[in-house]
Amino acid sequence: MLKLLSAITVLFFISISTKAQTTDSLLKPSPIKTLTTEQYNALIKGEDQYGMGLVAELNSFPTAEKALKYKKEIDLSPNQIATLTKINTELKRKKIEMGGFIVTNETKLDNMFRTRKINESELIFYTNRYGLYQGELRNAILQAALKTQQLLSPQQVNKLLTFKKS
Repeated sequence: MLKLLSAITVLFFISISTKAQTTDSLLKPSPIKTLTTEQYNALIKGEDQYGMGLVAELNSFPTAEKALKYKKEIDLSPNQIATLTKINTELKRKKIEMGGFIVTNETKLDNMFRTRKINESELIFYTNRYGLYQGELRNAILQAALKTQQLLSPQQVNKLLTFKKS
């Protein structure tokens, strides 16, 4: 019994030590103090961290990425594959581009506040610009879903909806 208790104690301390080594404090922090590391990385990589396509998804408008993932199962034609690949590639490019703009804009706001070199008109300009970037990003995501919906047959869309979220 004592050996079992000793073994459990050792395993407990090993698991605590492993968890301590994988905490966020050991990871490289975001270069922008107003963004978490996860937010920063998502923006740079072109990931939709804000659920901007949710309105399309909830109303059965599939993504090009999901359609391509299940191309055999939904019997995509070569023309559909080519068009969906273009939609997906352009959307990824746009997400990365807008993510970079948002990061740059956030950096500018941070610098202006940090150096105390900001006024009302600059604040209005940069906060409105932030909204424009988010709006452009959301438009790109929703336009891609709309184009995907229009390209697929109703049967393909219905079959695609049976697969889990990608």
